Amino acid sequence: MVNSHDAYLLLTALASVIALVVLIARVKLNSFVVLMAVSVALGLVTRMPPQNIIKSFEAGLGNTLGHIAIIVGLGTMLGKMMAESGGADRIALTLIELFGESRVPWAMAAVGFLVGLPVFFEVGFVLLVPIAFSVARRTGTPLILVGLPMVAGLSVVHGLVPPHPAAMLAVTAYNADIGRTVLFAVLVGIPTVIIAGPVFAKVIARRVHLSLHNPIADQFLETTQDRPLPGFAITVTTILLPIGLMLLGSWGDSFSAPGTWTNGALHLLGSADLALLIGAVLSFITLGTMRGFSRETILKFSDESLAPTAMITLLIGAGGGFGRVLQDSGTSQAIINFALRSHVSLLVSAWLVAALVRVATGSATVAMTMASGIVAPIAAHSGVRPELLTIATGGGSLVLSHFNDGGFWLVKEYFGMDIQQTLKSWTVCETIISVCALLLTIALSAVMSR
Repeated sequence: MVNSHDAYLLLTALASVIALVVLIARVKLNSFVVLMAVSVALGLVTRMPPQNIIKSFEAGLGNTLGHIAIIVGLGTMLGKMMAESGGADRIALTLIELFGESRVPWAMAAVGFLVGLPVFFEVGFVLLVPIAFSVARRTGTPLILVGLPMVAGLSVVHGLVPPHPAAMLAVTAYNADIGRTVLFAVLVGIPTVIIAGPVFAKVIARRVHLSLHNPIADQFLETTQDRPLPGFAITVTTILLPIGLMLLGSWGDSFSAPGTWTNGALHLLGSADLALLIGAVLSFITLGTMRGFSRETILKFSDESLAPTAMITLLIGAGGGFGRVLQDSGTSQAIINFALRSHVSLLVSAWLVAALVRVATGSATVAMTMASGIVAPIAAHSGVRPELLTIATGGGSLVLSHFNDGGFWLVKEYFGMDIQQTLKSWTVCETIISVCALLLTIALSAVMSR
């Protein structure tokens, strides 16, 4: 049973999401203004102290932007250099030659899956989106058919596969074996990517038709067509350097003792912000000065790349602010309480707790971390394989991406979609990933228990 106060909080959360959809999609009001106004209204109707509502929103916005704004800014600069130098075209042409135009969605799903293994979703997205734009243009394929498989690949490994931080925390909480977790996650993840990526993209591409005018895509595609393209090796090296540095950082404790200067330096080099800074600076050299661009031209490229990202960063921050108000008002806890009172199997319970935290907070990392902490004490004596619990929790953490998720706004703005198109494509894609991961995990559990 849900007590009356929790029921009230759940209803206000539902009403706030409906209000966001109506005001942004139907009334056509500015998304940032609506997110902030609805957050304030939510705080008032849930009886938060009035003086704390704006502080809560600002804290959520600031915490979100502290990480995302740097990633979006540096990643966009690197992407701009790839576009202006022709590096994105070089990678696009190579993928087309290897896979053929008819299998481009499958190629992008594979690239997203592989690149996403060592990096956060947002980092992989800003690194790969220029390639998606270039592949779509070169092949005449709708962007949704190219981009959606890419983000599906990134999302699956972000939520299911260690060494992503949330997955590693869940592995620790459940006392799971990391090797078996990776193996099972890949077994579940590959068919999940196929269903949510190329297969779903082919279906939804018939219903979601994107505008030909996309300011962000335009800045990545405004390149001179008659100049020679950079080499494939130097281009791939430039884009993979940040990924390699982050992978090095995640393995820092294997190379040096924790607490030592060397260990700290490896973790510093492996931080997403510094890795992308190094990657952006390298791109100024390998795709800039080595391609004959002057320092003034490189400066112009980097300055131009930031202008279209201003609204993206504001919207991501506002989504974080909305999620923080949901937490501080007690709504998130009411959602967790609802999940804990459900009488279902432990795999489904872990998925459900993570799913409801995800809907409330917008963060897959927070959802997986909180859910594993809540479920772990119950799981210790359940007999359920901890590796499968880790994957089920990760699946739940990806469900129903909406207005409080930074990934929602990244995909919406970069792909030039409106709210309804984003809900039909990205939100459904994430939900397919989540449900497929749960069903395949249950199936794997049934097979292994025989």
